[in-house]
Amino acid sequence: MKKLWGGRFTKSAEEWVDEFGASISFDQELVMEDIEGSMAHVAMLSKTGIITEEEAEKIKTGLQQLKEKAAKDELEYSVKLEDIHLNLESHLTELTGPVGGKLHTARSRNDQVATDMHLYLRKQVEQIVELIQEMQEELIIQAEKNVETIMPGYTHLQRAQPISFGHHLMAYFWMLERDKERFSESLKRINLSPLGAGALAGTTFPIDREYTAELLGFEGIYENSLDAVSDRDFILEFLSSSSTLMMHLSRLSEEFILWSSQEFQFIELDDSFATGSSIMPQKKNPDMAELIRGKTGRVYGNLMGLLTVLKGLPLAYNKDMQEDKEGMFDTVKTVTGSLKIFAGMIRTMKVKSEQMEKATKNDFSNATELADYLSDKGIPFREAHEIVGKLVLACVQKGCFLGGLPLDDFKNAHPLFEEDIYEVLDPYTAVKRRNSAGGTGFKQVSIAIEKAKEFLGNKEFANK
Repeated sequence: MKKLWGGRFTKSAEEWVDEFGASISFDQELVMEDIEGSMAHVAMLSKTGIITEEEAEKIKTGLQQLKEKAAKDELEYSVKLEDIHLNLESHLTELTGPVGGKLHTARSRNDQVATDMHLYLRKQVEQIVELIQEMQEELIIQAEKNVETIMPGYTHLQRAQPISFGHHLMAYFWMLERDKERFSESLKRINLSPLGAGALAGTTFPIDREYTAELLGFEGIYENSLDAVSDRDFILEFLSSSSTLMMHLSRLSEEFILWSSQEFQFIELDDSFATGSSIMPQKKNPDMAELIRGKTGRVYGNLMGLLTVLKGLPLAYNKDMQEDKEGMFDTVKTVTGSLKIFAGMIRTMKVKSEQMEKATKNDFSNATELADYLSDKGIPFREAHEIVGKLVLACVQKGCFLGGLPLDDFKNAHPLFEEDIYEVLDPYTAVKRRNSAGGTGFKQVSIAIEKAKEFLGNKEFANK
């Protein structure tokens, strides 16, 4: 098969070399974007008089036919034609004859592929923002059901203080809100048009870059042709935002895995998001949460891979930059899949509130309440801290918890302790009293949920 760029060459590469250098095995993912970019380009060529209206209409008709075939997955691709651009141009020429070759006037594959990726990422990022919001909605629904469900809060994976389960879930809502902001803000850099930059230096033809940008829905154009074809910052930014998002999902995965274990028994994941064992009949494994935790590593790897590819490249385009796509496609698939899975896991999980509450009564997570109790009565907090620490030690030696100590033991520790200390020690009371802004107190959690609904800007959801 004749290479579309082969005029200068006298020798063809061996088949295995062609396969190594080709990108069609993965960049066919950009088929719709490539056709969309070509539609805008041919419209501009006609508008500026670079080609005739008749030629433009013939090319548009051919492109529309290719689009319909692509939608039905009826297009065949050849490794010999290297990439999506040359494959489509070859198909177009078969449909339209030599006039199809005029489509490539005043553009290069360098600005063409950059345009494709901008169009692709814009669509994907907009979808990811929607999926993040869907997961946020599921978190709000579960949090609202569990405002007064109390559980142990942890630091160092050691029980620290009792908290509202709704409060814990809402921590992830705000993480996701920051993720959503990062993706949304990146759209201003994704939504720029490199089309018309040519190979690196622009073109001698009287093109109208602003017109093609407008047709493609871009907010502006790259101001420098070298930058336009060599920039992959927008992909790096996407991979970076995706890495942070996956880190958040991995943290929640870890908690779901722990909470669904026999040792915790705080939640039970729905059967549709778990698997069994081939040898142990009793097993119910949180495989989807584990997979998300594991897939976080591949997203990190995609970011580091592209950073490494780009770090030593001189301007402008280099073949190394072909390595920008597979990691991007893989990350889109991983992130969108993970968000859909998580929304389902949250929606269908069973919260074992009695088990959570039971856990708060068999530990020393209410010790801070004693220190605060004494501080309220004028004892310096550091002194109160030491008094309570000795009471905890006494409990450890006696084999009981703070609520099991007789009042005399409290009074021996400090005379300011009164009968009401047992109410203060109750985990439900401890959580309810933490009413500072952003705290775990039930009133504050309810306020935070209402704020979260406002952040979503979804009136229908806010009225559910």
